[in-house]
Amino acid sequence: MPQITIYTTPTCAYCKMAKEYFKMQGWEWTEKDVMQDIPAREEMIKNTGQLGVPVININGKYIVGFDRKKIDEYAAQ
Repeated sequence: MPQITIYTTPTCAYCKMAKEYFKMQGWEWTEKDVMQDIPAREEMIKNTGQLGVPVININGKYIVGFDRKKIDEYAAQ
């Protein structure tokens, strides 16, 4: 099973789509709300240089946005 962390905000539609996709695949994930969790926000920016969400970490590789093809590729590794 892939190790997944998703950096989100409460109003992010693509974050919700990604979480629904994870659920459909039967995957578990850790969610970090970067609006409330300042250390998580700083971690996300440090690792990706991105301010927008979703940022998804799968098995140590980062994806910016909801990209099913990359999600599937990284989850299979």
